[in-house]
Amino acid sequence: MKQLIAILIVLVLSMPAYAGIKVIGGGDNIEIDTAGFPPNMKSAYDLMRMKCRKCHSLERAIVAIQTGVAPISGGIFDKGATAAYGVKMLRKPDSNMTKPDVKIVVGLLNFLLDKAEQ
Repeated sequence: MKQLIAILIVLVLSMPAYAGIKVIGGGDNIEIDTAGFPPNMKSAYDLMRMKCRKCHSLERAIVAIQTGVAPISGGIFDKGATAAYGVKMLRKPDSNMTKPDVKIVVGLLNFLLDKAEQ
């Protein structure tokens, strides 16, 4: 039994630690803590909050960023997927997304994916 506990302690201590993205709240009210973000990423986050919340909570994007899995489709959510999701949202008639909006939000998603891996 002592050996098992020792092995578990070694495994836990040897696992890489990821700072990830910091969130505030939960569920439909979840937000990303943008303290320490560069100014352009803070404004990109404001755009994402305004545009994306028209159709769904930010929880969907945050879960995808944190887990690497799109919550609805179960597909891989990585930098290759962010552009595809951007195009998908651009095509939704009620999204009011423009091509420049999509470029900004996709840039933010990629930035967040990088932060999630740190």
